[in-house]
Amino acid sequence: MYDRALKTIRQYHRLSQSDLAEQINISRSYLNEIERNKKEPSLEVLKRYAERFEVPLSSLMLFAEQGAGTTFNKARVFVADKVLKMLEWVAEGENDEQEKASKTTVHTD
Repeated sequence: MYDRALKTIRQYHRLSQSDLAEQINISRSYLNEIERNKKEPSLEVLKRYAERFEVPLSSLMLFAEQGAGTTFNKARVFVADKVLKMLEWVAEGENDEQEKASKTTVHTD
């Protein structure tokens, strides 16, 4: 679930993969693989995300999926999914507002 969470955070802040990769000192291809769920981010990379976006590392750790099958992990996955849906909704709403604002131009003569 890291893939979806980290991608959503990046998109919310309107950063390209290249820009974020440079800011957290990883390759763009590695960032792309994380966002496509091809690779798991290391703890060091998660720390860099946390520092860059000024969020507690523990907040990012919410999205870890380990030992699936236990009640606790099912609950964590459920909560993480709900949090992501909320973040995606907020990001989408802000993008819609920016598009509307950019289409509405004020002409002064």
